[in-house]
Amino acid sequence: MPEIIKKSDSAEDLGSEGHGSPRSSTNPSPTLDLALDTKHPLQNQWTLWYYKIDRSKSWEDNQREVTTFSTVEDFWALYNHIEFASKLQPGCDYSLFKTGVRPMWEDQKNYEGGRWLITVDKRLRSMYLDSFWLEIMMCLIGEAFGEFGNAVNGAVVNVRMKGDKIALWLAESQIKQTVMSIGTVIKTRLAWDNPLVFEVHRDSMNKNSSAIRAKYTV
Repeated sequence: MPEIIKKSDSAEDLGSEGHGSPRSSTNPSPTLDLALDTKHPLQNQWTLWYYKIDRSKSWEDNQREVTTFSTVEDFWALYNHIEFASKLQPGCDYSLFKTGVRPMWEDQKNYEGGRWLITVDKRLRSMYLDSFWLEIMMCLIGEAFGEFGNAVNGAVVNVRMKGDKIALWLAESQIKQTVMSIGTVIKTRLAWDNPLVFEVHRDSMNKNSSAIRAKYTV
C-alpha cells in the first residue's frame, strides 16, 4: 500500500466492517451484528490509483493501484484512511476509475474520449480542492449522470505548484448531448460559477503547445 495511507491499513485496524476500529466481540446482539455486516453495493466497481513522480521510472510505472472497492462502506473506509488531496505533495495525483480502465489516454476505453476540466487556483486549494474532489467522487460512485453514466470512465485530481486540476474523464467526445449533459451535472453539483471546458484526449496527446482548444464549454 503506498505511503498515502494515514492510518494502519491492516484488517485488524480497519475492522471487519471497514471502519476505524474493530467491532467489539462482546456485543451480544445478532440483529445488530447483521445490520453492521450489511453493505450497500455500488452499480460499478471502482479502483483508486495514486501517482507520485519518480524520475527513475516511466510515467506508467509511477501509477500505482491503491485498492478496488464495490460498496458504499468500503469507499468511506478508504476515504477515511488516505491523505486529503490538498495535502499531497506537488506532482502527485489521485485517480478514481471504473475497474478495468487505466487512468491514461492510451487506454482503449479512454482513447476516443476527453475530459471536463476544473482548474483550482493554488491560493484556493484549502477552500475548494478537497470538497470538489469528494463531490466528483460521489458523482462517480453514486451514478449521478443518469442515462449518460456509461460514458463516464473516471476522474483525476492533479496537485501542482502552479495550480490544481480536477478532470472528469469520458469515453465519448463527439456526441454533444452526452458530453454537455455530463458537464452540466458537474457544474451544478459543484455550484461552480467559472467556465468548465472540455478537452479531447487526442488533442492533448498531439498538442504542440500548452494551449489546447476547448471543444465544449459550460
